[in-house]
Amino acid sequence: MHRVLVAYATNAGSTAEVAEVVGEVLAGSGVEVEVRGIEEITEIGSFAAVVVGAPMIMGWHREAVGFVKKHRRDLAAQKVGYFMTALSMTQVPHHLEGISVAVDPALAKAPKKGEGRLSFKERFATVDEYVGPVLRAVPEVAPVGVGVFGGKLDPSRLKWWQRIFVTRIIGARPGEYRNWPFIREWAARLASEIARSGGD
Repeated sequence: MHRVLVAYATNAGSTAEVAEVVGEVLAGSGVEVEVRGIEEITEIGSFAAVVVGAPMIMGWHREAVGFVKKHRRDLAAQKVGYFMTALSMTQVPHHLEGISVAVDPALAKAPKKGEGRLSFKERFATVDEYVGPVLRAVPEVAPVGVGVFGGKLDPSRLKWWQRIFVTRIIGARPGEYRNWPFIREWAARLASEIARSGGD
């Protein structure tokens, strides 16, 4: 049986819950799944595939980026998926050739003044800005799928600077934005892609 690792970083706990659901869906496809926080993981070479998930906090969570960099050699030989949780997403075409990116339609919003006149906030919240830096930082790792999901915002669980950033700069409102049917659908597609790609 193939073994799949779902490795996650979380800021206030909501991304960990997403990782658990992704793991449940993958397990339902007939693979053995481990869901673990990135800080607990010391080796990944024994897994056929690895899914890395983390929130967007002024870029993808630095623990997730560090994990991908640290394990780049193993990940380059494995099937890899990335997922990101966010509170803002601008709906414009991305330019990441060869990468399958699925964005929760409930999260993505059309730019107010059109694609050619993005505000700073809108430009920061595009697929290119979310996913591109990770791909460029570790180009030898090519994910078979990337999911961008809505997150959950509880300001009381954030550090003061994070609270200022998401509420004043990003303009996000507290609330539950995780679209569980979409997350499960993405995880099911990822399971199929892992199986189709060989996964071992």
